[in-house]
Amino acid sequence: MSEIKKIFSDESGGLRAPIVPFMLITSLFFMWGLANNLTDTLLAAFKRIMSLSDFQTSWIQVAFYGSYFCLALPAAVFIKRFTYKSGVLLGLGLYVLGALLFYPASGAMQYGFFLVSLFVLAGGLSILETAANPYIIAMGDPKTGTRRLNLAQSFNPIGSISGVVISKFFILSNLDRASAQERAEMSADQLQSIQQAELSAVMGPYVTIGVLLLVLWIVIAARKMPKASTESTNIDLWPTIKRLVKRKNYVGGVVAQFFYVGAQICVWSFTIRYVMQELDVVEATASNYYIAALIVFTLFRFINTWLMKYFRPANLLMGSAMLGVISTLLVIVGSGMFGVVALIAISGFMSLMFPTIFGLASEGLGQDTKIGSSGLIMAIGGGAALPALMGWISDTTGSIHTAYWVPLACFILIAGYGFLSSRYNLEKATAETESV
Repeated sequence: MSEIKKIFSDESGGLRAPIVPFMLITSLFFMWGLANNLTDTLLAAFKRIMSLSDFQTSWIQVAFYGSYFCLALPAAVFIKRFTYKSGVLLGLGLYVLGALLFYPASGAMQYGFFLVSLFVLAGGLSILETAANPYIIAMGDPKTGTRRLNLAQSFNPIGSISGVVISKFFILSNLDRASAQERAEMSADQLQSIQQAELSAVMGPYVTIGVLLLVLWIVIAARKMPKASTESTNIDLWPTIKRLVKRKNYVGGVVAQFFYVGAQICVWSFTIRYVMQELDVVEATASNYYIAALIVFTLFRFINTWLMKYFRPANLLMGSAMLGVISTLLVIVGSGMFGVVALIAISGFMSLMFPTIFGLASEGLGQDTKIGSSGLIMAIGGGAALPALMGWISDTTGSIHTAYWVPLACFILIAGYGFLSSRYNLEKATAETESV
């Protein structure tokens, strides 16, 4: 309990943030984890429902994470002009709208309509993450900000697991077993009937989540929340950007975050596809292994938060990335259950990467924190670009194994950032010691 108190205390030992507001904001980490991984399973669902290629299904992630890229900077400007709470409410509102749009999308039975719904939903998540990540860091002593963010982010994969479980029982289990070839031989009416039932199964969880989130929006709107920021509300965007690009540790963090999110979405988006191929099982059964990966991811989030008591975050990041490289290589060269186990192991090594990169890159930004945060959220656009590349490689080579070279290269770059950030912090500490 004393360790938890330290994470929320200022330098005098007093608690700096009310617990209820912290819990409300942390619940958002759960909710966008649910959306992220519920969406990941849509690749497998739409591949069967509409007989799409790996590249075509990757457009789900292009729409989802492309929205992150488009809306992160406008979100930061909005948050800087108003408050973190305003940003949370705006983001949550778009999340609700995007989820509810799945209802008319299922009626229209158009893939493009679903992509638009996901774009709106993900735009809300982009605003939520732009607001919530620095908000959590601001709720206490800056020295424990990275640990506090890792704690809050620990609830994100719990939401991820929930998303996959929901998808398994309410979406994937309701897919018709007919293959693409069998569907091509069906009459138009027969195919439409099957697709209508499948798309209704896709719609149900999203609309339910939208209604529940509307209740959460009302609770947060009615609750008094800490401001947790002393930044000026003046929006000097260009001068801020010029200051930020001069910070090598920050710029390196943005690049590392781009490749981390790309790697994570690549690994998770094609997990079900890989398991189906290697173990010869259907989508619903393959999702069990995806759930196992997310459980490993969740456990390691808490383990790494504890390890940060003893090891520098940058060193942990570098070590985890190198272990991710080794595991991904085993996925590429392995097969059967061996390859599947190596694939699950990658999730454990990815677990600390997002919050740790975010925390390391945010150090010392001061008045530029809100705009700086938008750059780190825009980097989530890696989740749009790299899965499309991975899907194209899979289609072109006919091998999902070969496609996993994409996340492997990403982990190498992340390890490099861990090394550079470790050197940056060492030089910073040396300079501070010499100035005393």
